[in-house]
Amino acid sequence: MQTVTKTSQPGVRPPSASQRLRLGFVPLTDCAPLVVAQELGLFARHGVDVLLSRELGWATVRDKIIFGELHGAHALGPMVLQLALGLSGNPCACFTPLILSAQGNAITVSRRLWEAGVRDVASLRAWRDQLRSPDPLTFGIVFPYSCHHLLLRDWLATAEMKTEREVKLVVVPPPQMVTNLKAGHLDGFCAGEPWGTLAVETGAGCCVARSAMLDPLHPEKVLLLRQELLDQRRDECLALTAALLEACAYCAAPENTSTVADLLAQPRYLGISRSAIAASLRGDESAAKADTQNGSSAVLFYGAEVNEPTLEKAGGLARRLRTAGLLPQSLTAPRLASLFRSDLYQQINQPNTHSLHHETEKPNEASLAIS
Repeated sequence: MQTVTKTSQPGVRPPSASQRLRLGFVPLTDCAPLVVAQELGLFARHGVDVLLSRELGWATVRDKIIFGELHGAHALGPMVLQLALGLSGNPCACFTPLILSAQGNAITVSRRLWEAGVRDVASLRAWRDQLRSPDPLTFGIVFPYSCHHLLLRDWLATAEMKTEREVKLVVVPPPQMVTNLKAGHLDGFCAGEPWGTLAVETGAGCCVARSAMLDPLHPEKVLLLRQELLDQRRDECLALTAALLEACAYCAAPENTSTVADLLAQPRYLGISRSAIAASLRGDESAAKADTQNGSSAVLFYGAEVNEPTLEKAGGLARRLRTAGLLPQSLTAPRLASLFRSDLYQQINQPNTHSLHHETEKPNEASLAIS
């Protein structure tokens, strides 16, 4: 199988097999920086050897990080707080030096609800009242400690819809959302792209709200790392972060959308329709047909307001988790700053520490093998 030619950074010694970093990811559009860094040789050029491990869902990612099977992962922003504090599980010393993406989530309802006139939370409330059923609706979320959960709860609350009594929330791995929606097991879900776009593309459902409208620029996915990696292999940890920041810049450039979609569509990554992936990268509304009022589906990968893990972003997540009853205590600013490491981000985000996206080698059609 042909692969992209990888280059080595002068003066960087390739790591041995025993030093290989194992990073988990869940098949979503926003795992793109990990895939790009691997496939286009950015990890290798920065002197780190990475093995990517595809995981079904976030509970698996959590468990593998806790028990040391993964050094880190493409992870949900609130998971940093969950793991560090041992919320609903064993504690694990961890941190994030980089936010990989912002936005990119969608609330999608079943075709049955759409055909009944549900277009937003107000019409969902009206339909529910008219139905007069004692049974709650069932909506899927990807994980309790997720922005998806927080977004859906806030959205429902605007129409005074009570979770559990009127809407039951169940955890479903992202790749299984569309199948469960189509089978009638779910009335709707909140998940990251491309699963909302795929639901529309396959006729299983329609989008009624997007995170770009509900909570613009919210920190969605982070690079979550075990603390011991920083303590024992600091230079390698910083090189890993720099490679992924470069990959974020590459993913954000419109001229690279086609290449990124091709890479993600491979079976070992997302393994779904390339058109759905490309639409979620571009923020296409054409695939969503009648739901153009709900904002862009685009995932944001790069920019001054996207990538830095600031104290403000950590504090915002902590406040929302506390409001939702998922965080029992307030956290001090020093504690939050030890989890969202803006200092490490600033250290690698200096001039000449990473290449700009247009300097990264872009493969041609002959050099990119899609299996």
